[in-house]
Amino acid sequence: MNEDRKKVPKRIAQTILNSLKGGVVPRIGLPYITVGRKNEIEALLHDVDIIAEGGASFRFIVGRYGSGKSFLLQTIRNYVMDRGFIVADADLSPERRLQGTRGQGLATYRELIGNLSTKTKPEGGALTLVLDRWISGVQAEAVRETGLQPGDPVLTKVVDQKIYAVTSAVSELVHGFEFARLLSLYYHAYVEGEDETKAKVVRWFRGEYALKREAREELGVNILITDDNWYEYLKLFAVFFRLAGYAGMMLFIDELVNLYKIPNAITRQYNYEKLLTMYNDTLQGKARYLGIIMGATPQAVEDKRRGVYSYEALRSRLAEGKFSRPGARDLLAPVIRLEPLTPEEMMVLCEKLCAMHADLYGYERNLSTEELADFIKLEYGRIGADQNLTPREVIRDFIELLDLLYQNPLLRMEELMQSDDFTFARSEAVSDEADKTYAEFTI
Repeated sequence: MNEDRKKVPKRIAQTILNSLKGGVVPRIGLPYITVGRKNEIEALLHDVDIIAEGGASFRFIVGRYGSGKSFLLQTIRNYVMDRGFIVADADLSPERRLQGTRGQGLATYRELIGNLSTKTKPEGGALTLVLDRWISGVQAEAVRETGLQPGDPVLTKVVDQKIYAVTSAVSELVHGFEFARLLSLYYHAYVEGEDETKAKVVRWFRGEYALKREAREELGVNILITDDNWYEYLKLFAVFFRLAGYAGMMLFIDELVNLYKIPNAITRQYNYEKLLTMYNDTLQGKARYLGIIMGATPQAVEDKRRGVYSYEALRSRLAEGKFSRPGARDLLAPVIRLEPLTPEEMMVLCEKLCAMHADLYGYERNLSTEELADFIKLEYGRIGADQNLTPREVIRDFIELLDLLYQNPLLRMEELMQSDDFTFARSEAVSDEADKTYAEFTI
């Protein structure tokens, strides 16, 4: 255990503990606290191999608020970045949907492109970096192949041919001609040091041009990224990123519940229709080098009046078969339903957090395994815990206990756990209405 404790840098430990106590998923350090979910992770990583070979995948991660959806999404996100993928993530909201009449679809696209991340730029905003790296990579490859020095006209011609090969491959796809033209424009602006032109191309790629006239005057293109076509451009980016040397592209879209909450039935159906298009594309080979993972609550998917299953074409594709049941779910199906973590798995997680907390604040770990077991028994012994207790609640309680014991050395864990406030604060089963109050959290 001492060896493991040394491996967690204090900066990362601080981030992990603060994030978990605040009810959100830390963006770094997840391997230090990952427990359970082994089968789900393996199923999703199998998809990653398919995508890297030119395929596509679409999965829904379904679980209650606090059950670990976003934790699983973040774990996969970090893994695929290490594998050379470009990733983009976005949370849906009333302003960000898959389809809309007032720019809500385009807003989702802008969020995804703004959050574009790579291993070397994991915090987002990587589009310009990727474009520049692509061009410099092509130039370096041409130098290695020809032995010529930068500035040589022959070398410039070789680089032009390599750039043209990429843009030609992209131009064959839907909307690819204008996309390829803009890539070429960016390349020439890069070579000639025209930063203003580069910035205009990036602005177009981000979906920030509102008028065709403006785009035509500044860039010579007659098309814009809009509510209706934004997904087609993500498919183009996936192919381009592969040609630019990356393994592929993964999209992580969370809070699908915001489609369920759309009050207008027709608008909801248009969004589910867009969802169906995206799903079908991945299965029918119309998308390449592209993976899509969406996070949703059970109600947002299964409600036949307002949820995803209210759209019959989606329900018939996604509904669980006759043989899956709790404890024996088909993890190769498009919908992965998260099972609750077992008490044993939560015990392992608490062990990790306990060691991390002691290391961060520089004290000898003073909680015994028996005391940790008593804490887990108390949490899981509450009424309705088998159905309603989530990892988020247990983790927040446990970190609060660790903080209190650290700040009050004379207190004992047994005293805190036996207090009325702790024992009865959440002794009743969590109702559906109470569940909704956790909507702003993401773990």
